Amino acid sequence: MAAKILIVEDEDSLVTLISYNLEAAGYRVLSASNRDDAMFMLKDGLPDLVILDWMLPGASGIEICRQIRAGAATRRLPVIMLTARGEEADKLRGLATGADDYMVKPFSVAELMARVKGLLRRAAPEKTADVLHKGGISIDRQAHRVTRGSREIVLGPTEYRLLEFFMQSAGRVLSRTQLLDNVWGHTSEVDERTVDVHVGRLRKSIVRGAESDPIRTVRGAGYVFDDKPSRP
Repeated sequence: MAAKILIVEDEDSLVTLISYNLEAAGYRVLSASNRDDAMFMLKDGLPDLVILDWMLPGASGIEICRQIRAGAATRRLPVIMLTARGEEADKLRGLATGADDYMVKPFSVAELMARVKGLLRRAAPEKTADVLHKGGISIDRQAHRVTRGSREIVLGPTEYRLLEFFMQSAGRVLSRTQLLDNVWGHTSEVDERTVDVHVGRLRKSIVRGAESDPIRTVRGAGYVFDDKPSRP
């Protein structure tokens, strides 16, 4: 599953420009134009990185960055701050507040993309790696190929995204709601029973004969992908 990036910016043309380039690079993009919408999105589904404007209506990016750093779930979230303030004192203030990087408008989109990639590589390497290997299964993202040992596994697009998200989140219990949001998307109208159907299909594809099942059902909670599943 591609990394998810939240853009907090009230200038529509800039949001469009950044979103276009991020989506073209394969990232999933959300946007908010003010603090309330941004904080709701952070609680609704944690992104992998935030691109945050300093000057926003109602509350500054500095205040939002402080809130991000104060939250238990968001304190390690990478933040790139955008601003028209180019003075060294402003840059130091932004970094001191907790921003990981700082870019002055107008900026090079290519440079922003490079900084996004660099921060994600450090903070969420599983989201940028070309190959994922967990639980004896490998996903080659470039070739869109899944293998287990010498056996190639053919998956439909939904099962592929589901397996990718499971492997990125190995060891974590994932609720059906989390799976729906991250695999199908927030706007999807499918229900939680759909998750169970696709997990069942995925299991049939990745487990053959005496092979262990890396996907474990956690009663009342959801599913967990075991990085080192026990033998059956």
